[in-house]
Amino acid sequence: MSHTDAPFTPREFRNALGRFASGITVVTTVIDGKTHGMTANAFVSVSLEPPLVLVSVANKAHMHGYLSRSGRYGVSVLTATQEAYSQHFAGFGAPDFEPEFVEVGGIPLLAESLAHLVVKVTDAHVAGDHTLYIGEVEYVKWWDGQPLLYFQGQYAQL
Repeated sequence: MSHTDAPFTPREFRNALGRFASGITVVTTVIDGKTHGMTANAFVSVSLEPPLVLVSVANKAHMHGYLSRSGRYGVSVLTATQEAYSQHFAGFGAPDFEPEFVEVGGIPLLAESLAHLVVKVTDAHVAGDHTLYIGEVEYVKWWDGQPLLYFQGQYAQL
């Protein structure tokens, strides 16, 4: 058997992809007046003209249904000091943790992040156990600072 057709497990696949360092975002939306958020590192730019981004959301995640219903979402790119936000929106935060939001166009964004985007969903593609939500960016603003990174299953900084 050659290396190109060697079988691998889902864990091995995950470990290999963990070698790709990524930034961390929190995706937020509003349903019935309530803010919902999810930590996401599967976020990428797609196009400059028009300005498009993509977030990959597990089909079993609550956010999958929320984005389908709301049609709009916010992206907050986290700073090196915002690990607590990442933990909270990944479901591992302290129960009494209260995130601080700012609102742009009815979309909540995390205060003091590196960048804010407000996005209108333009397309969704089911891809295995995830859905790829492509959206046109309606608002963008950024600030200087250090990013929070994710590498090999752990937080990292530059």
